Amino acid sequence: MSGQRSVEIVVRGRVQGVGYRAWTKGVAEAKGLFGTVRNRLDGSVEARIAGPAEAVGAMIEACREGPPGARVSDLAVSEAPEPAGARGVQILPTA
Repeated sequence: MSGQRSVEIVVRGRVQGVGYRAWTKGVAEAKGLFGTVRNRLDGSVEARIAGPAEAVGAMIEACREGPPGARVSDLAVSEAPEPAGARGVQILPTA
């Protein structure tokens, strides 16, 4: 797989209050990805991540586990427009 890929990942389960956003930021940046991550009002976490397709795929797999303390019950991935900004992962306010 080559080229760039941009996805929206919505993670459900015990994913708020366990450091999931900070973990996502750290793992994504370590993989050379960029985008945004935030808690959602429904209790899920939403990440919009972009970068090399292979790294995005690895990030999706990492999100299935999450940080220690998280329990992922569902993970939905959809192709999405590339997030604004091209450096790092920004943690956004809950929406």
